[in-house]
Amino acid sequence: MVHATAPRRLISNTSLLHHFSPSNLTRPFSTITHINNNNDNNALLDFFDQLLQQCTRLHHLKQLHARIIVSSSTSAFLLARLVSVYARFGRVFDAQNVFETAPVDCLWSSLLWNSVLRATVSTGRYQNALKLYVKMRQRGVLADGFTFPLVVRACKFTGGFSLCKIVHNHVLQVGLQNNVHVANELIGMYAKMGRMDESYKVFDKMPVRNFISWNTMVSGYALNYDCDSAIEVFQRMEFEGLEPNLVTWTSLLSSFARCGRLEETLELFGMMRMRGIEVTAEALAVVLSVCADLVSFDKGRRVIHGYVIKGGFENYLFVKNALVCVYGKRGDVKEAHDLFSEMEDKNIVSWNAMISSYAEAGLCDEALAVFSQLEKLDGDSMERPNVISWSAVIGAFASKGRGVESLYLFRRMQLAKVMANAVTIASILSVCAELAVLNIGREIHGHAIRASMKNNILVENGLLNMYMKCGCLEEGRLVFEGINNKDLISWNSKITGYGMNGLGENALATFDQMIEAGFKPDWVTFVAVLSACSHAGLVEEGRRLFDRMVREYRIEPRMEHYSCMVDLLGRAGLLQEASSIVKNMPMEPNACVWGALLNSCRMHKNTDVAERTASEFFSLTTERETETETTGSYMLLSNIYAASGRWEDSARVRISAKTKGLKKVAGQSWIEVKKKVHMFSSGNGLQLDLKEVYGILEELTSQIMKSEDCVHENDIV
Repeated sequence: MVHATAPRRLISNTSLLHHFSPSNLTRPFSTITHINNNNDNNALLDFFDQLLQQCTRLHHLKQLHARIIVSSSTSAFLLARLVSVYARFGRVFDAQNVFETAPVDCLWSSLLWNSVLRATVSTGRYQNALKLYVKMRQRGVLADGFTFPLVVRACKFTGGFSLCKIVHNHVLQVGLQNNVHVANELIGMYAKMGRMDESYKVFDKMPVRNFISWNTMVSGYALNYDCDSAIEVFQRMEFEGLEPNLVTWTSLLSSFARCGRLEETLELFGMMRMRGIEVTAEALAVVLSVCADLVSFDKGRRVIHGYVIKGGFENYLFVKNALVCVYGKRGDVKEAHDLFSEMEDKNIVSWNAMISSYAEAGLCDEALAVFSQLEKLDGDSMERPNVISWSAVIGAFASKGRGVESLYLFRRMQLAKVMANAVTIASILSVCAELAVLNIGREIHGHAIRASMKNNILVENGLLNMYMKCGCLEEGRLVFEGINNKDLISWNSKITGYGMNGLGENALATFDQMIEAGFKPDWVTFVAVLSACSHAGLVEEGRRLFDRMVREYRIEPRMEHYSCMVDLLGRAGLLQEASSIVKNMPMEPNACVWGALLNSCRMHKNTDVAERTASEFFSLTTERETETETTGSYMLLSNIYAASGRWEDSARVRISAKTKGLKKVAGQSWIEVKKKVHMFSSGNGLQLDLKEVYGILEELTSQIMKSEDCVHENDIV
């Protein structure tokens, strides 16, 4: 065959190879003709194969392709080589074209099919790969040990469980279940789908396993947050006489880190070093991520920093990037910035780590400043803001309540033609929910559908929250029903939405459905359902749920729960009972609790309770209360006095607030016009694009006044 004779022919015909070198491709076809005349077609195929492997430029490959066509030297082997070389140059379309124009007799070769499958899978076109596999079976070409690893890999990323089982059955039908490469891919496929029971069945039946088999099992358990099973496989590997390698250790570290067993992760890292296993950047990254979440952060930092220095990793950019992330997560942005400034050659990961550090610390403007520096960089296109950069800065503004700026950044991201991911979409949907900009929310919904993100739980929960908070309860319900794998956040969002819209009974019914579905409510669930009872005036139901939270679910009441109960009782006019709850709280009430009680006093015009409440609140106010919260309570008491006609007392409270240096936050409102959000703030000057609006309003006011004058004159007549 060609494979067996290729080395012999190349050695004995080295002079011919010169004629086909890239620099001589324009020479006449005399050599090709000579070979064809001597019926030595195999030698010609071998030479073309050698030249294809030596190709380093696309135009040389194109010239060789043309020579192959002209010489009629087509075979499945040579066409497969052409496909693979085109794929190496990233020319998937050309590779596909070679396959589609192949002679019919070549399409009976699994070699050609495997080549085009590999090119398709390597570029992430998994659906296309599965379609090719279907065509291959329809033509009657038998899949082999090279076909199935590619098909199984495509299934792993696109197929459902039923499709995976069908392909697995095909493997069994042709008897390749004991092929170690096929079995390894099957293990990884089931692990990706969360079916580790199926992965273990394949693994356990393998007569021969290699390191990839063991490592795939350990990483599969890590992926599915099952570190106990991961270490069982690790120990079994040692018991059967195989020494776990670096990949095995890294996967084991990852499994413990993902499960939140942080101290044990550090212990495993120490054990790894004691056994003399060399540490890679991946293993170090896992341990650094653990350090960021450790309570004993200083201890972890000393251990890892000591290793970084002793191991000579201090100059590794990857390590410095990880350290910036660690300090950023701990809120030590100064240390993170110092490390960032020391880097001579920053990459996109470095910039994103620094942006994220500021973003997670709530320093929006600082995050935007670093982001702007990244935008202004010249040179390598990789050092430009990517989806992670944009998502971090957009999320920072969204989490700080600066939604308009967040939306503006999102529009800039779209203009920059950066494709949003699920994190970006979730952040923007939260902004749409808070600003109640339904049109933009619907636009984002359409974007999620087009980008095939509608089945992402993060996006689905964001859509549910947005529709419920915008008052579109039916659309919210449809989104909720369309979520295949509902989580606790899905249920909490639906309960919260009903509560905000005054539908307490619906919120309670949803709570009961959640319990029936097997979900255990958390403290957020009870805040949502108690708030719903408060808005709907369901006093008895609220009392019962509060008691149930403590007795049945053993959830210690937080400040938010007490605030809901005070609001519930206060709205119902049970001010004494509400005051009693405030006095008997196990922690010092915050401004929200006092504000709920004061607001109830305002509603029921009870100045006596209001005065006592305000007196206690102002005497207990500490530096922990924000200026905004304290100012709000002063203004609320002032309004209570004003509502009762006690104008002097109202003025006295306002003067007292002013003397303490407290300032009332200007009222704000916003309106969405043509997909743009306009914010209005009391006392602010006119925006340029709103001058015309105010001019029209003045004209309308003038016409209304004239109309009223005319009516008045007619009445006199």
